[in-house]
Amino acid sequence: MTSAAPARTLEVRHLQIARAAFAALAAIMVTFSPDHSAPVGMAIFSGYAITTGIVLLIAGRSVYPVGRRWPAVALGVVAVIAGMFGGLPYFRTIPGFFGTVIAWALVSGAIEAIAGWRALRHARHPELLRPREIVPGVFDSRPAAQPGPVSESRDGVVIGVMTLILGVALLCVPAQYALRYTIEDASETFTLTGITIGVGIFGAYTAIVAVYLAIAGLSPRGPTAEPTEVPVSAPADQKDSA
Repeated sequence: MTSAAPARTLEVRHLQIARAAFAALAAIMVTFSPDHSAPVGMAIFSGYAITTGIVLLIAGRSVYPVGRRWPAVALGVVAVIAGMFGGLPYFRTIPGFFGTVIAWALVSGAIEAIAGWRALRHARHPELLRPREIVPGVFDSRPAAQPGPVSESRDGVVIGVMTLILGVALLCVPAQYALRYTIEDASETFTLTGITIGVGIFGAYTAIVAVYLAIAGLSPRGPTAEPTEVPVSAPADQKDSA
């Protein structure tokens, strides 16, 4: 007999809306900033990463049950560390921007995509949550956290893949690229640089993430039972042989 888990005041939708709000703020700052230099781009990224990381760390305790907390905690730690690096003057350079954002995107994207894929697999195939056999004939008796909703896992996969695409896209941008062009009507000459493209790509990423997570967080959902940590019984053949 298991006791029901206490009701949670915060849900996954609240985490998604908070992440969408910070991503939208970063997208607005990139869009309306006339300066797409490395210091400005790094400052925007640093603020976005730290605030998002703090929200993820809080969610790891307040939103997810034990057994499903590690992705949020891992993403939060990676984001806060990357944001702190972004606040250092040494990293507010062109190589610093590309190196920091690419490393963050590849690591956090891989974590979120893999965690979402595993959760999606377990949600669709609950039978995979069989007790782990420690030694022959002896199974792990620790309770297994029930998988979350399929929509939540799918959203994690989508955001993780988009973050990986951000990292790959920035890898394809030459950091020292510079193209001078002239607009005859304005009689002015401008220079398109690699850092301008990089900051613009990051702004586009945050805009897409903001829209996707806002839709996911605000979409109506049916009532769902709070996941509980229920011990998984040993396989039938193992019990029969006892």
